Amino acid sequence: MTISDVAEAEAKVVPPVQAVLIPVTPFQQNCSLIWCTATKRAAIVDPGGEVERILGAVRKMDVTVEKILLTHGHLDHAGGTAALVRQLGVPVEGPHVEDTFLLDSLEEQGRRYGLAGAENVRPDRWLDDGETVTLGETAFEVYHCPGHTPGHVVFFHRAARLALVGDVLFKGSIGRTDLPRGNFNDLVEAISTKLWPLGDDVAFVPGHGEMSTFGWERKCNPFVSDIALGVTTGVPGVRSA
Repeated sequence: MTISDVAEAEAKVVPPVQAVLIPVTPFQQNCSLIWCTATKRAAIVDPGGEVERILGAVRKMDVTVEKILLTHGHLDHAGGTAALVRQLGVPVEGPHVEDTFLLDSLEEQGRRYGLAGAENVRPDRWLDDGETVTLGETAFEVYHCPGHTPGHVVFFHRAARLALVGDVLFKGSIGRTDLPRGNFNDLVEAISTKLWPLGDDVAFVPGHGEMSTFGWERKCNPFVSDIALGVTTGVPGVRSA
C-alpha cells in the first residue's frame, strides 16, 4: 500500500455518529440532532422549543427520528418535547427520575419566562447511571451527573469520543447550582469522577455555547480544572494532601 492509498483510505473513514447543533429559544440552547451514520436513524436531544426549526433540520439532513433524548428537565431543554412527540410519534428517553418535578412544571416555567408553547411531559423511559440508549446500530452510555439538576444525565459515545453534557459543563464554566435542588458539590464531583475519567480527548456538546474537550477544561476551567481541584497526580479525583 502506498502513501496515497493510506491517505485515500483515511479520507473515506466516517464517524459512527454525526450531529448538527440547532440553537433554540431566546436562551440559545444547543438542541442536537444526532444520527447513526450506518442507518441514518436519529435522535433529537434536548428540544427546548422552536419545533418547526428542529423539524426543518431533520428534513434537511434527511434522517429518520426514532427517539427524543433529554439530559434534564429545564424549560430550554425540554419545553418542545411534547409537541415533537405528537408530530413524530417517537418515544422519549431520559432524564433520571429525580427530574420529575421539573418535567411536571414545564408549563409553569414557560409562563415564568415568557416562552409560549411549553408543555409538561413524562418520558417513556427514565434513565440511570450505567445504562445505555441505542440509536440505529450504535449506542450511547448514560452517566447520571446531578448538581445542575438532581436528575441530569450525560450521553457518551465511546467510539466517537463525543459527549452530550447538557448544562453540566461549558467551555470555561459549569452549570448553575442556584436553581431548585441544585448542588455545587454534587456537580463538581460528577464532573471530576464521571466525566474526566472518560479521557482528555473527548469532545463535548454543552447545553449553551461552543464545544470544547475534557482535556481543555481540565487545564483551563476555573471551576473544575486540575489546579482548581488540587489534583497533582494526573488521576481524576485524586487530590493533593
